[in-house]
Amino acid sequence: MPKFDEKGLIPAIIQDANSGQVLMLGYMNEESLEKTKSTGQAWFWSRSRQELWHKGATSGNFINVKEIYIDCDVDTILIKAEPVGPVCHTGEVSCFYRKLGEEE
Repeated sequence: MPKFDEKGLIPAIIQDANSGQVLMLGYMNEESLEKTKSTGQAWFWSRSRQELWHKGATSGNFINVKEIYIDCDVDTILIKAEPVGPVCHTGEVSCFYRKLGEEE
């Protein structure tokens, strides 16, 4: 059983199953993790909106889950996935497209 933090959340790293590229980091609660497992698409807990968030429901850029791993301390999830379109809300393939110190 994953170790959720005091807010009931666990970080979830999304990695492209084919290229290995890290695409994003989101947070899941127990409900979003269960929905992710049952639907085969990534669901998160939006900390800013305080609500469940189905990635791609608005944009069409879904994250199709292939495998789910948990780290050695059972406090971080790694999801290997096949994204449909760009993952970042900016339109970039990955949320990690800027080097530290080179921010706009």
